[in-house]
Amino acid sequence: MPTFQTSMQRMTSWLFVIAALLFTLGQARAADNMTIEVVGAGASQYPIAIAPFQSEQSLPQRLTPVVGDDLTRSGLFKVIGASDLSPVPFAPEQLNPAALSSRGAQTALIGSVIPAGDSFTVKFWLVDLASKNVLLAHQLSARVGQSRRVAHQIADMVYQKLTGEAGAFNSRIAYVVKRGKRHELQVSDADGFGAQTVLASNQPIMSPKWSPDGGRLAYVSFEEQKPIVYVQDLASGKRWKAASFKGSNSAPAWSPDGRQLAVVLSKDAGSQIYLVNADGSNPRRLTNTGDINTEPSFTPDGRSIVFTSDRGGSPQIYRMPVSGGGGERLTFQGAYNASGKVSPDGKSMALITRTGKGFQVAVMDMASRQIQVLTDTGSDDSPSFASNGRMILYETGSRGTLAAVSVDGRIKQRLKAQNGDVRQPAWGPLLR
Repeated sequence: MPTFQTSMQRMTSWLFVIAALLFTLGQARAADNMTIEVVGAGASQYPIAIAPFQSEQSLPQRLTPVVGDDLTRSGLFKVIGASDLSPVPFAPEQLNPAALSSRGAQTALIGSVIPAGDSFTVKFWLVDLASKNVLLAHQLSARVGQSRRVAHQIADMVYQKLTGEAGAFNSRIAYVVKRGKRHELQVSDADGFGAQTVLASNQPIMSPKWSPDGGRLAYVSFEEQKPIVYVQDLASGKRWKAASFKGSNSAPAWSPDGRQLAVVLSKDAGSQIYLVNADGSNPRRLTNTGDINTEPSFTPDGRSIVFTSDRGGSPQIYRMPVSGGGGERLTFQGAYNASGKVSPDGKSMALITRTGKGFQVAVMDMASRQIQVLTDTGSDDSPSFASNGRMILYETGSRGTLAAVSVDGRIKQRLKAQNGDVRQPAWGPLLR
């Protein structure tokens, strides 16, 4: 079973792990990219024309196909091609609004790439076709190898200008791929490209969590025949033990300031939540019941921790002050609710709830406490919000795959790996 029951099995399974260690660290290696299939769309889609940018073919990755794919994948945009225009417009004064309006477009994205050795500058404009007003004018400079990241940045700017909300295309996801006995912790762009293996072992790896700055991952590794919480710096490859106490060390969660981790330890009997500094020092116990307390997650303001506990007789989600003490029960709808993650704006919480179909991703309004089921599958686990709070990434199926769903349930995505079970996803912060 996923979520709460699975987390208990994971904390004790180290007793039976006896396979030899095959462990690699250091330079990250390229891994297989994932593809994303969009299933469903928003109630209405914004029609935007995107013309190929001048000289973008000089880059290893052309910008406009990535921008178009990002916007399409959001489910909120209908992208209208403009590559057959003659001439193709590269600046606002070259634009023929009538030609694109006749295709149903309301805005147009146009631009130009200026190569400069191993770097480049891109200038781009978003133009309202009805009024001919320039809604967005910007330029970005980067190294040639960062062309895909620049495309994601452009898509985020367009998304924010037209929806009024921040985008999340220029972010990364982490997940664990299992192929036979081999477990790989991988990181990729939010669209599944640029996948890199940062850790590989024939022992289980689980529960990756992004630091708020996006530069570090906390995770659990069984490489020493027991679960230990590690923190790894992605740029240098350096890593250290953040929780390596007697018994089980599991379920790390970062504080919003990146200085502390909430972890679940069994060193003093039972399953209890502790705070430790990010370097592993100064453990402080937060829960003091004899029940199972697990899956901690900080609220965005850093003042509280939500967690799963069976103290009421069945797994439910509770909230307690970051200083510890008694917990306030948050979920009452249904006999099983677990894996709570509060949205970036603090207004809702993603969770796994058990229904007649099984374990499904749901979202709870924090004010009304009403729960809405978002998925139609029955083996969901590990929900994780995008940085803008619009989408929830999760694992699903007996053979692990990744999927994402919008917070209103209208937009669904399936992330397909070439091979292997893919589990334990975590959506990282927006890259700066």
